Amino acid sequence: MKKYKTIYCFKIVICFLLASGSITVLAQVNTEASYALIKRVVPQRASAFVVEQLNAGDKDAFEIESRSTKIVLRGNNGVSVASALYEYLTNYAHCQVTWNGINLNLPVKLPPVKNLVHKKTPYKYRYYLNYCTFNYSMSWWDWDRWQKEIDWMALHGINMPLALTGQEYTWYRVYKDMGFSDVDLKSFFCGPAYFSWFWMGNLDGWGGPLPVSWMESHRDLQQKILQRERSLGMKPILQSFTGHVPSSFQEHFPASKLKKTNWNNGFADTYILDTEDPLFAEIGYKFIKTQTELYGTDHLYSADTFNENEPPTNDTTYLSALSSRVYQAMSKADPNATWVMQGWLFYSDRKFWKQPQVKALLKAVPDDHMIILDLATEIEPVWKRTEAFYGKPWIWNMLHNFGGNIVLFGRMDDVAAGPASALGDPKSNRLEGIGLTMEAIEQNPVLYELMAANTWQDKAINLDEWLKQYQLNRYGHINKNTEEAWNVLRKTVYSGGHIIRDGSESIITGRPTLDSITVWTRTTFNYKPKDFLPAWDAMIKAIPTCRGSDGFRYDLVDVTRQALANYALPLQRKWVNAYRRKNITEFKKYSQEYLQLISDMDALLATRKDFLLGPWLADARNQGITMAEKDIYERNARDLITLWGGPDSPLHEYSCRQWSGLLNDFYKPRWEKFFVLLEDALDHGKDADLKSFDKSISLWEWQWVNSHKSYPSQATGNSVTMATAMYDKYRKLIGAAYE
Repeated sequence: MKKYKTIYCFKIVICFLLASGSITVLAQVNTEASYALIKRVVPQRASAFVVEQLNAGDKDAFEIESRSTKIVLRGNNGVSVASALYEYLTNYAHCQVTWNGINLNLPVKLPPVKNLVHKKTPYKYRYYLNYCTFNYSMSWWDWDRWQKEIDWMALHGINMPLALTGQEYTWYRVYKDMGFSDVDLKSFFCGPAYFSWFWMGNLDGWGGPLPVSWMESHRDLQQKILQRERSLGMKPILQSFTGHVPSSFQEHFPASKLKKTNWNNGFADTYILDTEDPLFAEIGYKFIKTQTELYGTDHLYSADTFNENEPPTNDTTYLSALSSRVYQAMSKADPNATWVMQGWLFYSDRKFWKQPQVKALLKAVPDDHMIILDLATEIEPVWKRTEAFYGKPWIWNMLHNFGGNIVLFGRMDDVAAGPASALGDPKSNRLEGIGLTMEAIEQNPVLYELMAANTWQDKAINLDEWLKQYQLNRYGHINKNTEEAWNVLRKTVYSGGHIIRDGSESIITGRPTLDSITVWTRTTFNYKPKDFLPAWDAMIKAIPTCRGSDGFRYDLVDVTRQALANYALPLQRKWVNAYRRKNITEFKKYSQEYLQLISDMDALLATRKDFLLGPWLADARNQGITMAEKDIYERNARDLITLWGGPDSPLHEYSCRQWSGLLNDFYKPRWEKFFVLLEDALDHGKDADLKSFDKSISLWEWQWVNSHKSYPSQATGNSVTMATAMYDKYRKLIGAAYE
C-alpha cells in the first residue's frame, strides 16, 4: 500500500510541475494531425508517406529517408513533420506551395532519398503575422481558408503564430460581466475590417455596429484555428490587456483614471485606463482568465502599449513602472506568461524611443518573460542600436508589405543573408527566432519562400542557386529565359534600394493629381524602370515552355502588370505637360491613352483570381446572416481598400490594390472626372479648381464605398493570351518612353 501511495504522490508532484512550467516534456508528434495534413496537401499520394517520432532536444529537427516504396518523415512535432514533407516536395519532387501558384505535379514514382536527411533549426521561434494582416488580408476568411493557411504555416516551419481571431468576443464577455450593456458597447466595437487598430487602441466604433452574431461565429472559428495549430505543435500568441476601454467606462467607474488619446488619422479619441488605476490589474486578470476559458493558453501574450501613439512623458521611471504593471496584469492571471512585444514603436517613433526610454520599458520585465519582435529587421535592424534589446530574447523579422499594395518589391539580398549574419554576430546576444511580419500576404510569393528557407540553416542563402531551385519547383523546369527574367527581377524590383522604403506604386491608384505622387501613392523608383523591361521580354519568350505552370502564369501576369503600372507615370507626364501648355489636342490624346491603359490592366488582371476585387467583396457579404449585416461587411471591405475611413480620411489609398474591378470601376472613373475638369478649364481658358475637385471626389468615393455592385469572383480570359496582347501593344511604346 505504501508503494502505491508513493507513486500517487509522485504523480501529483509531476502534474504540479507540469502545470507550473517547472519541467519540460519532449514534444510528441500528433500522428493523426500530421497524416491529415499530408492528405490535405497531397491527397492522391498521401499513402506514400510514413510519419515517425524524432527526439530532438531543445530545437526542432526533422529527418527524411526512404524505406522500400515509402518516404519516412520524422519530426519532434507536427511542424517538423510538415517541414520534412515540404523539404521532400521541394528538393526531391520539385514541387511548390504558395498563395499565388501551386505545383504539386509529383512524378508517378516518387524519387527516393538516397541518404538520410537530418536538419535542425537554429531558431527556437518561427513567428508569423502582424496585427494588420488580420485585416488587410484575413478580414473575411472562413474555416476553409484558414485551414489552407495553417497548412502553409506548418510546411514553412512556423511554430509561433499570432492568433487574434475572436478576440472581440473575449472583450464582450469581460465588459458584459462588469455590467456594461450592449448599448454601452455599441460605440466601442468597430467593424470587422478595422479590428487590428481597435485591438491596438487606435480607434473605436468605426465601421460598426458589430453584430453579436459575428462575435459568436468568430469565437467558434478561433477555437477551430487554435485546435488545429496546437495539434501540429504550434504555440499561438493570444492577446493581453493594455488599457483600452469603452468611452462609457467612466460612467460605470466615475473614479477611474482615464487618459484620452488620438491616433491622428481622422478618428475620434479613444480612452486608455492608466496602469496605476487598480482597475487595470483587475481587468487584465479578468481578460486573461476569460480568454483562457474560451481559447486555452500557451502562455504567450501580445501587448502593444504605444502603437503609433507617444507616451505622455519620456521619463524613464514612468515608462519602467508602466511596463512592469502591464506585465504584472498578465502574470497575475498566468504566472507563466511571456509578453511578446511588437517592436514597431522603436522603429516608427525613434525620436521618442531613444536608448534610455527603450531600456526602461524593457528592463522592467524579467528577461525570460518577454520576447521582442524586431518588426522590420530587413529595413532597419533596431537590435543594432538597442544592444540587442538589452538582454531580451528577440526575433529577426521581414515586414516587406504595407497595406496589401500590389507591387513587385523586396529586399532579396537582405533576406537571404540577414538572419544568418545576425545569428553569427556575438552582439546579437539572444537572437532566438525569425519571422514574417508583413501587413498583408498573397503577393510576391518568392520573398516568403526565400525567408522561410532560412528556417533550417544557419548560413546565408546562396541566391544564385536558390533562385534556380525556385524556378524548377515553380515552373517544373529551368530554361535560359526564366533564368534571365529572374536575374533582372533580382537586380531591379527585388534589389530593395534605399531611395524609398516600400515598393513603387502606380500613379493610377492615387487620387487624381497633376503631381507625380500623392499622400500614400509613392511613385518614386528604387530602380530604373527601363532596366525592368528585359524581365518582361524574357517572360514572354518563356511562354512556349512554361505556359502549363500555374506559378508561371501568375508571374507572367504580375510582371506584365508591373510594366504597365510603371508606364502610367511617363504617360501621365505627357497629358500633364499638354495641359500646362494648353494643348487641348494632345491633352485629349494622352488622357484617353491613360484611361485605356487602366482598362487594359483591368482586362489583364481579370485572368487571375489573385487580382480580382470580386472575391474580397463576396467573402465579406458571405460573413453576414441578415441583409443589414451583409451590407455592413461589404461597406467595411470597400472602405478599407479605398478611403480607409470617412470622406475626409487622411489614409485614403494607403491600402490601394491593383485589382480587376477596382481599376475599371473606381480608379478609372476618378480619372475620367478629373479629365473632364481639366478639359473644361482648357476650353474656357481658366485654371482648374483642384481643391473643389478633391472635396467632390472624396464624396463620390464615399458613395462608391456605400454601393453594392457585385463583381466576378472567378477569372475570365486566358492569362497567356492577354499578357501576350499587352506585350504586343505596349512594349515598344514603353521602351520609347524611357529613352
